[in-house]
Amino acid sequence: MRTVVITGGTDGLGKGLALHYLRQGARVLAVGSTPAKGEALLSEASALPAGDRVTFLRADLTSVAAAEELVATVESACTSVDTLILCAQRYRLSGPRTVTREGFEHSFALAYLSRYVLGHGLRTALESAPRPVIMNVGTPGVPLGRIHWDDLQLTRHYSGTRATLQSFRANDLLGTAYATVYAGTPIRYIAYNPGVVATGMPDHLPQPLRTLTKASFALLATSVAKAVAPMARLLDEPPAERFTAYRVTRRLPLKGPSFDPDAALRLHRLTQDLVRNRSE
Repeated sequence: MRTVVITGGTDGLGKGLALHYLRQGARVLAVGSTPAKGEALLSEASALPAGDRVTFLRADLTSVAAAEELVATVESACTSVDTLILCAQRYRLSGPRTVTREGFEHSFALAYLSRYVLGHGLRTALESAPRPVIMNVGTPGVPLGRIHWDDLQLTRHYSGTRATLQSFRANDLLGTAYATVYAGTPIRYIAYNPGVVATGMPDHLPQPLRTLTKASFALLATSVAKAVAPMARLLDEPPAERFTAYRVTRRLPLKGPSFDPDAALRLHRLTQDLVRNRSE
């Protein structure tokens, strides 16, 4: 039986993918931070019926320690993981800078560090599967934001938008480095931009941006059900290359600063040190 692990798996695209793979007969481990959303997913799974093939794992992925505990939990529950889908994100485009208890800027911790820890931490479980694949859902192909090498935690000149965009660019480099660091791995790593999808993302935005975003979603956004289809096709038949990037169905060239191999390895090494030397 195929085993699929999904972060952000109780809401939006993550939930859509969870239900899709439950309908396909897979075992799904859905990671989320909100028990009520986890219970809602379990209820929908039972109605399919697929309640015996879904597990809700509650985790605060702003914490590196919690992400490492999640790796251990998944490894103890599964002999192998076929598919890892990284969707967990919460936009903080306004308000003051906040840090986690380990001292990391919030967006950097949730949207990048958790994905780093899970992708690297579950490598052995993934390599035990016949056709392992990681999909990192973000914004490859969007030329906005950069890595602030001299101030990764944005202690100076912070803004929520700057932090969010840095996390997106960091994830592009994460996939680039993964394929280089593990040159012989059978894992296929896909950076994926789903485009504009009608999810609950605007609910976390401040007014008036929340109202404006919801209005634009009503006009432009693809439904979750439609957005899941091309994602599932890629996950079910991943490309032969170790690392690829897509915007919906269009394959993106791996060039420019977003996929620079030297920058990717530099960030990989910095992240290793950050994770190893974090505050407790």
